[in-house]
Amino acid sequence: MSLIKFLTSKTFLIQIVLAVVGVVVLCFILLKWLNITTNHGEFETVPELKGKSIGVANIELTENNLKLEILDSSNYNPDYPKFSVIEQDPIAGEKVKDGRKIYVTLNPSGFRKVKIPNLKEKTFRQAKPTLEALGFVIGEITYTDYLGENEVVKLKHKGAEIKEGDELPKTSKIDLVLGNGNRPGSN
Repeated sequence: MSLIKFLTSKTFLIQIVLAVVGVVVLCFILLKWLNITTNHGEFETVPELKGKSIGVANIELTENNLKLEILDSSNYNPDYPKFSVIEQDPIAGEKVKDGRKIYVTLNPSGFRKVKIPNLKEKTFRQAKPTLEALGFVIGEITYTDYLGENEVVKLKHKGAEIKEGDELPKTSKIDLVLGNGNRPGSN
């Protein structure tokens, strides 16, 4: 029997038709199963969580058959209460499936602490952008007798001297004591 006779035989054609019917039936069953298991067309609306405490947010999500997932709590925002939600993903009003995780970012209890760099004998032009880049605020600037004009002699926070390696909360006000260019004790 040659290949051409086999491909045109009644047995081969019946097998092809049965295979096509089998694939169609299998696809139909698979699509019906997916509709049932994925709750096709059924959605939950994500509630607004911003500004709410973690407890309230968890209750609201549970009522909507959603799950809470805490991502991070590193960026303090003074506009929101401590340990409240400051960001959420997906955003409020989105339609999602039952059991979906809603990712939230919490507001920590305060600004994170930042180490004070070594700024002694650096010029004011060098010290100011360094402190501002770390999130500090430049406070009062005073001068003292010191040979290096506009060089940092001391750093102070709330009247107390601070040293390299000390930690202060971000946005703390740091006062600078700069040299005035006069030799100490020259008056």
